[in-house]
Amino acid sequence: MSEGMNRFLGDTPGRVLVKLILVSLVVGVVMNAFDWSPMDILYGVENFVRRIWNLGFGAIERFAAYFLLGAVVVIPCFIILRLLSYRR
Repeated sequence: MSEGMNRFLGDTPGRVLVKLILVSLVVGVVMNAFDWSPMDILYGVENFVRRIWNLGFGAIERFAAYFLLGAVVVIPCFIILRLLSYRR
C-alpha cells in the first residue's frame, strides 16, 4: 500500500507535504507582491475565454457577411445562366 502511495505522489507523503508547503509559501509571496488574489486569476481566465469566444463569433459574423455579399451577385447570375441554358 505504501509503495503505491509513493508512486502516486512521486515521493514519500512527508516530503511531498514539505514541498507543497514551500511552493505554496513562495506562490503566496509572489501573489501578494503583485497584489493578486485567487479571484483575480479566475476573472482573468474568464475574461480570456470570453475574448476568445467573442473573436470566434466575430470571425463567423465576418464570414457570413462576405458570404451574403457574394451570394447577392452569384445566385442571380446562376439563375439567369440556368434559365438561358434551359431554353436550348
